[in-house]
Amino acid sequence: MAATKITVNSNGSLRVEGDFEIVDRAGNIYDLAGREVISVCRCGLSKNKPFCDGSHNGHFEHNAEAFSLPPKKTV
Repeated sequence: MAATKITVNSNGSLRVEGDFEIVDRAGNIYDLAGREVISVCRCGLSKNKPFCDGSHNGHFEHNAEAFSLPPKKTV
């Protein structure tokens, strides 16, 4: 199986592809009907959350550019 790849789309969703499963907070697995690529909503406007339905068009702005996180905190 392919490794999981998550792409942060500018002004849109998170595209997830490869080998993955999506679960709710209780651990129940969403039935993805055999899909190997899905888009997860980031804007909160989708009527099909957690999945993207395109409702963000014209209502969500974020220029996706990669950056480095600061070092992990140590206790």
